[in-house]
Amino acid sequence: MFSRILIANRGEVAVRIIRAAREMGIETVAVYSTADATSMHVRLADRAICIGKAPSADSYLNISRIISAAEIANVDAIHPGYGFLAENAHFAEVCASCNIKFIGPSVEAMKLLGNKVACKQLAIKQKVPTSPGSKGKIESDEQALKVAREIGYPVIVKAASGGGGRGMRIAHNDIALQSGYRQAMAEADAAFGDPTVYIEKFIEKARHVEVQILGDEHGNVVHLFERDCSMQRRHQKLIEEAPCPVLNEDERKTLCASAVRLCKAAGYCSAGTVEFLMDAKKKKFYLMEVNTRLQVEHPVTEMLTGIDIVKMQIKIAAGEKLPFNQRQIKHKGHVIEVRINAEDPKRNFAPSPGTLTQFDPPGGPGVRMDTHCYGSYTVPPNYDSMIAKLIVHKDTREEAILGMRRALREFQISPIKTTIDLHADLMLNGNFRRSDIDIHFVERLLERKPG
Repeated sequence: MFSRILIANRGEVAVRIIRAAREMGIETVAVYSTADATSMHVRLADRAICIGKAPSADSYLNISRIISAAEIANVDAIHPGYGFLAENAHFAEVCASCNIKFIGPSVEAMKLLGNKVACKQLAIKQKVPTSPGSKGKIESDEQALKVAREIGYPVIVKAASGGGGRGMRIAHNDIALQSGYRQAMAEADAAFGDPTVYIEKFIEKARHVEVQILGDEHGNVVHLFERDCSMQRRHQKLIEEAPCPVLNEDERKTLCASAVRLCKAAGYCSAGTVEFLMDAKKKKFYLMEVNTRLQVEHPVTEMLTGIDIVKMQIKIAAGEKLPFNQRQIKHKGHVIEVRINAEDPKRNFAPSPGTLTQFDPPGGPGVRMDTHCYGSYTVPPNYDSMIAKLIVHKDTREEAILGMRRALREFQISPIKTTIDLHADLMLNGNFRRSDIDIHFVERLLERKPG
């Protein structure tokens, strides 16, 4: 097992990793930018090293500075968290060249599954359901039009690298496709340094359902069931829950087995997530992408199964075998997570940084809070606006909804604006209560509301 690891990240995920490592008897080294000097992860780590100014390019995305900090602190391994360098194969290669273990999948698996075109081709070979569309990258307007006319409009143009809605355009006709194709390429090149795009049939009423995977270096791969992440705004998840409320057991087994099959074929080791779109009308699943890292919503699965995914990542990276087989993994009850962002929903979700004069999180049975904030902490304007994740685990979905509503009403943050009230309203929404939703439901709901 490792003696000392560096966390190449910030915020609540850095806190989460530090806590897991400490319970395993592993020393931790935090890195931070000048904007994060007072963040909780800096306080909690055994050692903290400043690696640069606030801009991510000068700190959390600066590979040479992170590696320098790792060598100064003499660490055995680096945990990248999520975001920043978590899915950067070059960073993993640099770690290996410096004899530092990257706590994540192999470089080969990361490159294979991280490229959506290559991943789709592997999925087709493994008989994992994929959306109708191009078999490889689109290289011209003519090819784009040919594919779109063959599968029928509407279609969606997607970047082969990256995610988060960037490099993505929906087209309902030839004219929209030609402009959307060029826009998607330019955006993908600017965001990910790779202009490669491909085309798929656009599912107009879709749910987002993903499967949590664990694989070790000995060829064992298991799933930890699925999560429903259909409550989104502009392709950014707002609410996640497990199990998916509209799946029966046969559908669950089929979906999870296909995710395991894909990851086994890729030689995957570490935690990862296989994401699917489900046609809400036909109840058919189609592979969307594989995230080769820890997910923001991993606490949902941890609460559902009782398995600490971060600790498992560390143990797998240290060469240990999975301590359980598929039959031994059980799930109990229902879990809901909401992301609390420092944003003002009444002002088109404008960022709301500032100093917290009040930060009183909720508690009680079945309530978990992951955060890096505290009273008097200053939320900086430089990074992602998520300041906390609130997770509630109860016996039934209805109890989880009511428990979340109660916890949100207890959660007091001031003076900054947050998404707490929005989440409390969503917990009371009839469509959400019935799980009659799709990935565009929240956007349609907000468009109907004044202000």
